[in-house]
Amino acid sequence: MRVQPNRMAEGHELTTWQWLPRPREDVFAFFSDARNLQQITPAFLKFRVLTPDAIPMRAGALIDYRLSLRGLPLRWRTEITAWDPPVRFVDVQLRGPYAEWVHTHTFEDEEGGTRVHDVVRYRLPGPSVITRIVNTLMVAPHTTRIFEYRHRAIEDIFDLRGQSRMGPVIIRRAS
Repeated sequence: MRVQPNRMAEGHELTTWQWLPRPREDVFAFFSDARNLQQITPAFLKFRVLTPDAIPMRAGALIDYRLSLRGLPLRWRTEITAWDPPVRFVDVQLRGPYAEWVHTHTFEDEEGGTRVHDVVRYRLPGPSVITRIVNTLMVAPHTTRIFEYRHRAIEDIFDLRGQSRMGPVIIRRAS
């Protein structure tokens, strides 16, 4: 019997961080309001939270979004799978453009402020030979641009232009 190689898409991991000279509780409170995601997402994505009313954040909370990728309208649903204020939370895509999307947000006290870490593990639908090319040419540069925008938007929202520090957005194959 011949063993077929795994033809499923390989995973990728995005990591980045931002340090803000604000208390962790304040920074976590901002990130824990799902509606704030609209403020830190570039306009070209036409991102909107569809879940009506206030979203009580907790493990099991479901959040529905609408966005546009390269003109293609998409719906995205995430579930908060871990909720540990003001230390961390995890959102997982249940429906959307990825085969897998797990975004871990962590918040640490550092130098009188807060370091926000983002780790996103994602996998594209399709075989690795195709998704490797699509990720390199489109998804990784696009996602990098989105997270760099978020860094600047967060600086502006907290009125910290030039006072925060940002790490690079790094995307590599997940091990």
